[in-house]
Amino acid sequence: MTDAGTRGRSLACALGQAARLLAEEAQFTALDLKSVADDGRFEGYASVFGREDLGRDVIAAGAFRDTLSRRGVDGVRLLFQHDPGQPIGVWEDLREDSRGLYAKGRLMTEVGRAREVLSLMRAGAIDGLSIGFKAEKGRRDARTGVRRLEKVDLWEISVVTFPMLPEARIRSRKANPFQSGTPTEREFERWLTRDAGLTRGEARAVLRSGLKGLQALRDAGGGHRGSVDLVDAIRRAARFMQARTDITSHQGYEQ
Repeated sequence: MTDAGTRGRSLACALGQAARLLAEEAQFTALDLKSVADDGRFEGYASVFGREDLGRDVIAAGAFRDTLSRRGVDGVRLLFQHDPGQPIGVWEDLREDSRGLYAKGRLMTEVGRAREVLSLMRAGAIDGLSIGFKAEKGRRDARTGVRRLEKVDLWEISVVTFPMLPEARIRSRKANPFQSGTPTEREFERWLTRDAGLTRGEARAVLRSGLKGLQALRDAGGGHRGSVDLVDAIRRAARFMQARTDITSHQGYEQ
């Protein structure tokens, strides 16, 4: 095989891993760790309004109004990693505000898994929220391909791992944020610049030479300081994917 062919296969492997990783990073936002109390109470945003995700979906303000009125706080489950076999607490307050879906919950520390989750949250090892829902009303723009979700049936919110995306997103089943199992270079470059926060030059360095290219660019003064955060995050995610090859829970998905 030629050097170009080898590089192509390596890039395809790297992009495939990135796609699988992004499939894990569904509809969630980072928790404010300062809000995690000793008694298991915590708060954060389970969804953010008006932000387009990699699946080309946007949650509209008011999308949760009817489901919250119908189900109430008691009708929405608090799970770990979207696993119905792992309820870990209860929601005390769920409401829409100008930013998104605000959530305040309490981990049941009498439950062993909930105690583990609380310890991990306070250590910063777990700091994400993600929703499970069914779309009830939405429309897709024929020109842009963006789907605007105006009404959803919310049935659970989970504490999840690896909140690498700064905003929330929703996609049917959340199997993959790209159109195919392996993203094209253009799709991956778009993610690197729009969602990971890299400049176009940094994104192209990653596409050419992987993380070594980004590191070299940064060492030469051509990359911004935030690049090292992305490098560390991807390395942590790679270790996670190495240890967990059979993913059974989808973090943020539509039924």
